[in-house]
Amino acid sequence: MKAGPTVKMMVSMSIFGSIGFFSTQTGLPSFDLVFVRCICATLFLGMCWFVTGEYKREKWNAKEIKQILLCGIFLVFNWVFLFKAFEMMSVTVAISIYHLAPVLVLLLGSFMFKEKLTVLGVMSIFICFIGTLLIIGVKELTIDGFMSSGILWALLAALFYACTTLLGKGIIHTSAYAVTFLQTFLGIFLLLPFVHFNNFHFLTTANWTAILVTGFVHTGLVYYLFFDSLRYLKTQVISVLVFLDPAVAILLDTAFTGFRPTILQLAGIVLIFLGMIFTLKRKPSSKKNISNTKVQKNI
Repeated sequence: MKAGPTVKMMVSMSIFGSIGFFSTQTGLPSFDLVFVRCICATLFLGMCWFVTGEYKREKWNAKEIKQILLCGIFLVFNWVFLFKAFEMMSVTVAISIYHLAPVLVLLLGSFMFKEKLTVLGVMSIFICFIGTLLIIGVKELTIDGFMSSGILWALLAALFYACTTLLGKGIIHTSAYAVTFLQTFLGIFLLLPFVHFNNFHFLTTANWTAILVTGFVHTGLVYYLFFDSLRYLKTQVISVLVFLDPAVAILLDTAFTGFRPTILQLAGIVLIFLGMIFTLKRKPSSKKNISNTKVQKNI
């Protein structure tokens, strides 16, 4: 295994781990921020698609394009719900709940594709469920507490992330650049009716800096590094490196915002990531399917 692709993957995951911190500095609500993110990603990745010459080698399939666009709907709203969660709760708690997605993939996959749940799979679901309850806390178990805490948005983000991954499993003919270009281009039109352009009138230079970093760096550059390294790495290596994302997110949250989880929340976070580790032990699949599944990570 070459060191270059590993470093690129590490850099992409580390950069993405800071997206929660930067999103809180933009001064924009979730719909507006994701709208800008879609524009930036479409421009940046469209340019990469053109410069690399991938557009010349595309094998278009009508059925697959429909699947890509449906997957794109889940991807875009996954971003909206995640940023909404960041608005209402700490990045640490939101990102921990968001990373329930691999476990939801396991659970939904058992129903949608009749995949048999292993003992480890059942254990991971149970462990993550207990971890989620500990993070939420007793006070938030009421309907009012649940709705006002941001937990609903974090859970919806995790669910849409899981759906994006499952739908992406069947995308095998279209390049990663084309897939993401189509999805973010669709996102621009999906979000346009919900955007409040007045929110952009009172932004400071610092706000615009955070917005452009979130759009071009956290989306454009990260996707480029992610895709460019993906094909050269083994699944096990990718599965370990993606943990850099939540690790950096939690580190920045505690270092710069002063967030300090309670003992129960800390225990819940540990349990969720412990449950995630169990999901890494899967049956090997073909390199092609692995690559296109991993491409659908909700960056």
